[in-house]
Amino acid sequence: MFKQGEKIVLIGDSITSSGRMDDPELIGNGYFRMIRDYYTLTVPELDLQFFNKGIGGNRVSDLAARWQKDVIDLQPDWVSISIGINDVWRQLDNAGLEQIYPEQFEEIYRNILDRVQAETKAKLILMEPTIIEEDIQSKGNELLIPYVAIVRKLAETYNAKLVPTNQVFLEFLQKKSDFPLTTDGVHMTPAGNLLMAKTWIETITG
Repeated sequence: MFKQGEKIVLIGDSITSSGRMDDPELIGNGYFRMIRDYYTLTVPELDLQFFNKGIGGNRVSDLAARWQKDVIDLQPDWVSISIGINDVWRQLDNAGLEQIYPEQFEEIYRNILDRVQAETKAKLILMEPTIIEEDIQSKGNELLIPYVAIVRKLAETYNAKLVPTNQVFLEFLQKKSDFPLTTDGVHMTPAGNLLMAKTWIETITG
């Protein structure tokens, strides 16, 4: 799938960042590192370049604000986007921020995808937002449903690879809800990161 020397940007929130700001390599300890390590180990001859552009607390509007510097200026060959959890979470935590409801989420998301297609030659990878709490029936997971649907629709519209992270998390929780995938309902345990990385890799290679 990947070609010699390609640049792959993974951008998103704290789930993608996973401590990268405190890491001398700026890689972090989450699913991004697992993906980078997998390809470095399995296809070292390709000399792929991976860039972690996750920032904690980001919503889709935050991605749009830094899109030029963190995506366009890099002129990547691939852009992987994981966003939506904080757009919903801010509806639950009463942080006083302007809400980004599904209509605004889709509009802003479309704008950044349009920029990728107009200003780069990059291929797109869209990741479904994962989960908010490990109770499938939680309020957060209920609110997340239209955001996941939007990501699925945009993946089809923009001919992007769709990483079904929400789907695989919910399927796992239905089978084994006593095995934690998150530390707090949102941020990943090592197992959660592995499930994200596995799903991403299988989507790309499949």
